[in-house]
Amino acid sequence: MTAEMTEPLAAGRPAGEVLAWSRSLVLPALRKAVDQLPPSMRTIAEYHHGWRDEYGNPVLENGGKAIRPALVLLAAEAVGGAASSAVPAAVAVELIHNFSLLHDDVMDRDTTRRHRATAWTVFGVNAAILAGDALQMLAVDVLAGSGHPRALEAIRTLGDATVALLDGQAYDLDFETRDDVRVPEVEQMARGKTGALLGASTALGALYGDGSDEQVEAMRGYGAELGLAFQHVDDLLGIWGDPAVTGKAVHSDLVNRKKSLPVVRALNAGVPASAELASLYFGEQEMNAEALARAASLVDLAGGRAWSQTQADELHTQALVHLGEASPTARAAVELGTLAQLVTHRDH
Repeated sequence: MTAEMTEPLAAGRPAGEVLAWSRSLVLPALRKAVDQLPPSMRTIAEYHHGWRDEYGNPVLENGGKAIRPALVLLAAEAVGGAASSAVPAAVAVELIHNFSLLHDDVMDRDTTRRHRATAWTVFGVNAAILAGDALQMLAVDVLAGSGHPRALEAIRTLGDATVALLDGQAYDLDFETRDDVRVPEVEQMARGKTGALLGASTALGALYGDGSDEQVEAMRGYGAELGLAFQHVDDLLGIWGDPAVTGKAVHSDLVNRKKSLPVVRALNAGVPASAELASLYFGEQEMNAEALARAASLVDLAGGRAWSQTQADELHTQALVHLGEASPTARAAVELGTLAQLVTHRDH
């Protein structure tokens, strides 16, 4: 699943150029926002974002893909607005995303992210949680101070998405202790945990681009469908991704016996590989390297891998239908299509 980022589509820029453009607009404002935090939390936030090491020294940035801010800016352009007007919305979305990652790493006990130790392993659990809390409130402050006439609507939109994200995470944690999770449940979880924030990203962009209510809802639909596709691909990478590219340990999701989308599909497939996978997943034995490799093979044999790949493609198509409903401007439509292709065919 290697994303093509060099070939432009029609009149649009290639994905890599779009993401670089987005970062150039959003990063200065994001850093300015984080600078407002007290030192106790700013140090952790800057480390987590990849701007500094654990001692506070500047480092070469490795802040992730930054797809969400790009979606915000392009959504503003899609409804006829200026990308610059949506920078506060893009910053707010990125702050909420990183708040969720700080907390998620603690809950999942993940020790690596973006090729470096996770914040909680460096600064401690409590400090990482507090830094995440600070980013969440900072996101609200950025929107409230944006001066945009629809800022209150934007705050409510982002707040609703954050609650949906938290609800999805709560289900994800609940699934850890259950052996009867069904496919509709894990899809609902993923729509909350990932789809809600991507839907809010494109809705906020449309709001700050002064789109009509109909355009805002259509753009929200585009982002929400793309978000679920994103989670399918993320779950595939959590099992079969190359650690040198993803920055996570090999078979990282299987180590913690996560009930991810392809795993739950495989467990419920009713084939011999499903039963063997269940015995591994719900047994008491250690998930050593051999067991992890076997579990990955069983998810594949039971059809979980192919199903998630197919679902990602179908959701990609549905997202583009919603995009068309927004009557987007030509170049933004092409570039949003390019990002949708990237999301569903990425390798990290």
